[in-house]
Amino acid sequence: MHNMELLDIVDEKGNLTGETIEREIAHRQGVLHRTSHVWIMRKISGKTQVLLQKRSANKDSFPGCYDISSAGHIPAGDEYMESALRELEEELGIIAEPEELIYCGQRRFEFREWFHGQEFWDNQVSNVYALWRNIETAALTIQETEIEAVLWMDLDQCIAMVRGKTVPNCIWIEELEMISSNGIPESAQSDLL
Repeated sequence: MHNMELLDIVDEKGNLTGETIEREIAHRQGVLHRTSHVWIMRKISGKTQVLLQKRSANKDSFPGCYDISSAGHIPAGDEYMESALRELEEELGIIAEPEELIYCGQRRFEFREWFHGQEFWDNQVSNVYALWRNIETAALTIQETEIEAVLWMDLDQCIAMVRGKTVPNCIWIEELEMISSNGIPESAQSDLL
């Protein structure tokens, strides 16, 4: 059953234009829309780690690739924050409060690739957040239609994987740099000594 998901069309800065578009058409025509990205982080024996998800093999884009902890398109009428919190709960079973999300910045990006024989043209404005939560992967309730697995990885190892393209992933190095510079609270930095 095709699920018609409506997205708000936005300008380069993520401001609403007042129009909406079906998600599938937005990805076919490269129409600018909004997403929210949440990086779940923790510190274990002095090392900052990020939670990665492995995308399900039947996803419409980047099947089987390592990805951000939690990310989602923002349904028409929603805000970045409420959408980010809902995706965390839907994908991972994590309940978080708005004040727990650390805003790391906004990214505007675009790419065109082919998946499953169809062109996928993604054109989005994304708010990037960090959430500090030391939770074992076994304690997460994973949305199995979307996610194959989750794992913790040292942030520096993740950066090396993305830079070196050693493992199939759809992570943007710019986001890892954003969370490294803006997503680590003072309390976690003091532990770096």
